[in-house]
Amino acid sequence: MTAHARHATPDAIGRLLRPRTVAIVGASATPGALGASVLENLCGMGFSGQLHLVNPNRDEIDGRPCLRAIGALPEGVDVAVLAIPAAGVLDALRQLAQRKAGAAIIFSSGFAESGTAGLALQRELARVAFESGMLIVGPNCLGLINFVDGIALSFVASPPARKTHGERIGIVSQSGALAAVLGVTLTSRELALSYSVSTGNEAATGVEDYLEFMLTDPPTRVIALVVEQFRQPARFLDVARRARRAGKTIVLLHPGQSDRARAAAATHTGAIASDYRLMRTMVEHAGVVVAETLEEWGDIVEIAARCAPVAAGGTAVITESGAFKALALDVCERIGLDLPPMSADSNPAVRDALPAFVPVGNPLDLTAQVLVDPGLYGRTLAALRDDVRVAAVVFVIIQTDETTAAAKFPFIIEAVRAHPPGQLLLFAGLDDGAVVPSRHIRALRRLGVPYYPSPERAFRALARLSARAAHGGVATVPVEPTVVPLPAAGGVLTEHRGKRMLAALGIAVPDGRFVTCCADAQTAARDIGFPVVLKAQSADLSHKSDAGGVVLNLADADALAQGWQQLHTHIASHRPGLILDGVLVERAVAPGLELIVGARNDPEWGAVLLVGFGGVQAEIFQDVRLLPPDLPRDIIMRDILRLKGAALLRGFRGGPVPDVAAVADVLVCLGQVLAGNPRIREIDVNPLRVYPEGAVALDALLVVQPDAPACDTCFASGGTAI
Repeated sequence: MTAHARHATPDAIGRLLRPRTVAIVGASATPGALGASVLENLCGMGFSGQLHLVNPNRDEIDGRPCLRAIGALPEGVDVAVLAIPAAGVLDALRQLAQRKAGAAIIFSSGFAESGTAGLALQRELARVAFESGMLIVGPNCLGLINFVDGIALSFVASPPARKTHGERIGIVSQSGALAAVLGVTLTSRELALSYSVSTGNEAATGVEDYLEFMLTDPPTRVIALVVEQFRQPARFLDVARRARRAGKTIVLLHPGQSDRARAAAATHTGAIASDYRLMRTMVEHAGVVVAETLEEWGDIVEIAARCAPVAAGGTAVITESGAFKALALDVCERIGLDLPPMSADSNPAVRDALPAFVPVGNPLDLTAQVLVDPGLYGRTLAALRDDVRVAAVVFVIIQTDETTAAAKFPFIIEAVRAHPPGQLLLFAGLDDGAVVPSRHIRALRRLGVPYYPSPERAFRALARLSARAAHGGVATVPVEPTVVPLPAAGGVLTEHRGKRMLAALGIAVPDGRFVTCCADAQTAARDIGFPVVLKAQSADLSHKSDAGGVVLNLADADALAQGWQQLHTHIASHRPGLILDGVLVERAVAPGLELIVGARNDPEWGAVLLVGFGGVQAEIFQDVRLLPPDLPRDIIMRDILRLKGAALLRGFRGGPVPDVAAVADVLVCLGQVLAGNPRIREIDVNPLRVYPEGAVALDALLVVQPDAPACDTCFASGGTAI
């Protein structure tokens, strides 16, 4: 029995989150005890449903009747909170199943997180839940809070619920502590919450179940997630795509890489396309916004909740410091926030709004003139509203003290109030720590303008949401599967076999022959023409050059004979006992720019493509990009040009311009191969040598899962099976 053997329906989750009857098993009158804290929270938030207390040693608690056993509960309690030690949880759960309880919340730890015995116990909890149809929250969790109806099934002090009928934020977190922290952060910013769920170990319900429910909950427009391990990646991606279509924003904090054990990667692609990189690529492609820090997480959520949806486009910055203009440009370039350039010619309305001595630019420095002419804020903002390149405007203002704030904020607030909808507006203080009367901040927030104490925070949060908006305009294309024959035994396919497959798919490879003796190597070299290269071939030798298994630039027969001996001597020294399948003799090719391209069929996340700068740079500098295979060819080309070393792809210092379209064609082809052959785990082409016209695969390695029966025939008439 494993977690999530069945999906919880939204109706079942709704019964859990909106219970009419609650039982506290382990209820207590002792201040600070878990059972006492749950009771205090329920009463404090005004729970109006039926409440049953269970304690074997008490007949009443604070004047409320107390049952001595779970068996005395009425049938069909919606939720039972288990505020008891781990040793008693399984027996209590079985008894609740007999009483047909709808769900159980398990606070106690000592389950899967504690080792093998705890994992076995947690699986038994899941089995009981599955067989009885009961839901489980946890174990090892802080419970949940329903802010809409005022129901706190948690032992942690709950932030007050805001009285609002508008849109709200849902929190779903595997970490109970971070769920509580974000709840305090958001309510302190006067944002309304709908639900906060700490899922813990997820024995029988997980983040995907609660996301499914929040998709059907109209007030919940933004969902803040903390996920340490995705247990159902494919389902999560499906829910995320549907959330985006429904106009809901998911903001994810993923604390570090997965703790799952990883097998050593056989290829560069497997090593570089690590769990975190792959996760991030796939979830962002599905419309999820990924935050990198706890602070950034809250900042992104605030914009998503307080403002209209962020549109694709650039950002204008209105500030009062000339020096800050350069800082802003540096920061925004680094984080990918587009600040479209402005001039008197491109923005005549802005030119007209500014004093003659203030130059037009972006950022716009209003200078100290605003102290004598505070109406400048409104005129400048109004002048930006018709610039179609500007989707957002950030005020970055010197606040100084209460007196200065009183001179500036009313005019900024009035400018915001008069601004028509369409552009996103943010406010950031340039002097973090300045004393600003809270009434000004509240006034901005009520107008839908988030307030940040520093510009960097505003820029980073906006950059994340702007990137999501830009990606939302990218149409996906169906991936046409290409089926290729694969050996039934699977395993690592060496270079000469991998290149045979690439050549059959139309990807260029050097002219070469696979041989097993020096005499055949010399014959092959004469046929294909000198100079040639020798490459050792073995499924157990993924990185040939590290073991001296590659000999370059052999100009004639004598040099080839020496190279043959050199190759075998190096292999014997570096890998004693390794028996080669043979040697690949290839025609040496002209120099060119070297990239790595690859593809991976991840068993959980699905297919992903990789492109980056090749050779050892691929592992040292990690200048790579991961791409879903359903991107259009032109978008793949655009992403290739987003590599850090992209200047080399544009003809650096007058050099030749490599054929980026040819690289994109190879990636499209690899995506089609993955779609048609789920047994292929990885394809690694490193390097792919790129020329002004075309590209040639200099090395190729495939990892194939065994599967019998499998096609082991040739690619084409007269060919040879790989």
